[in-house]
Amino acid sequence: MKNQWMDFFSGKVTVRLSGRGNERFLNTLARNGFQIWNVRREGPDVILFTIRLRDALRIRRYVKGSECKISFIRRKGFPFLVRRLLRNSGFLIGGFLFLFMFLLLSNVVWGIEIKGAKPETEYLIRKELDKIGIKSGKLIFSLDNVDTIQKKLTNQVGAITWVGVELRGTTYHLRVVEKNEPNEQETFTPRHLIAKKEAVIVNYFIEKGIKLFDVNERVVPGQVLVSGMIGREGEMQAIAAKGEIWGETLYKGYAELPLSATFQVFNGLEQQKHYLRFGSFSVPIWGFGKVEFTDYETETTSVNVKLYKWQLPIAHVNKTMREREEVTRVYTKEEAMKKASELARNDLKKRIDEDAIIKEEKVLHRTISNGKVKLSILYTVIENIAIGQPIIQGD
Repeated sequence: MKNQWMDFFSGKVTVRLSGRGNERFLNTLARNGFQIWNVRREGPDVILFTIRLRDALRIRRYVKGSECKISFIRRKGFPFLVRRLLRNSGFLIGGFLFLFMFLLLSNVVWGIEIKGAKPETEYLIRKELDKIGIKSGKLIFSLDNVDTIQKKLTNQVGAITWVGVELRGTTYHLRVVEKNEPNEQETFTPRHLIAKKEAVIVNYFIEKGIKLFDVNERVVPGQVLVSGMIGREGEMQAIAAKGEIWGETLYKGYAELPLSATFQVFNGLEQQKHYLRFGSFSVPIWGFGKVEFTDYETETTSVNVKLYKWQLPIAHVNKTMREREEVTRVYTKEEAMKKASELARNDLKKRIDEDAIIKEEKVLHRTISNGKVKLSILYTVIENIAIGQPIIQGD
């Protein structure tokens, strides 16, 4: 049986053979290695048959000296298809260019919409977006993903507390929550101000209420500092006490730090590879060869190709290999003490309010054992110790 696919790629020709002795002519062709099939008679002296393209190029030499005539009536196969495509190459090139431009424009940033931000905040956000490359006309493939953009904007723009980034089609949509939100409505529920922890009063500022303490007085948790009951005896009125009472409080801090530590860091060297992914199959397009690093971390990002608003099963994949190296850091005793003290201080800052002040610190205990520095520190902190306590009827 003939291999139809091989015939298609090599090309085939249908030949009309006319004249006397046509059967004898076919036998001559067969003896000289011609592959002939689909032989059929069209008339008394006319036969149609099919041969390969490469045989059609040498059949005329056998026609000479015979009483037969041949003509090629049909041409099929890949070579003839290519010839027709080349003849109409203008349409083919135009079609490919149109598809390419359509895909390209479907993967370009065309707009950035920002909602929930004041004009001055929007200006800061757009300025930061320009710095990280998010602007109209940029290819989406070359930009950070939305999670990375969100983190960068939150860290770099101080006027916002949160920003949501979403890519819909070819437009980035940003929803912003600013820090300067409207202040919460003041609570007018009658209340006292009490001490939330033991402290020595150092300063105060009272807007409403009656002060029940003196400076340098030691107070205990739950003690009423400012009363919300005002007025004469028998005509007392409950109000919402308001103010700040600053007192010295004590905190204990603890830190432990090894004199030597081994960890891995990136040394700044990296290698990138780019792929086109079709479903689960990937084709490398840039960054060939083996990874030159022995110890590295791989970060993979992928962006799907879009056709207008539809997402195609084609993606651009970028793999970044960053080399790591092992570093051993060794501290002297003095450096270790200082670093441990910084760690303990930073831990304390997480436990107190932002407006609290660390007045003094005193090392209670320090030891060096088993290759570690251990510190126990007592901190004196000045902070607002007043919190509200609702006034219950009958107090």
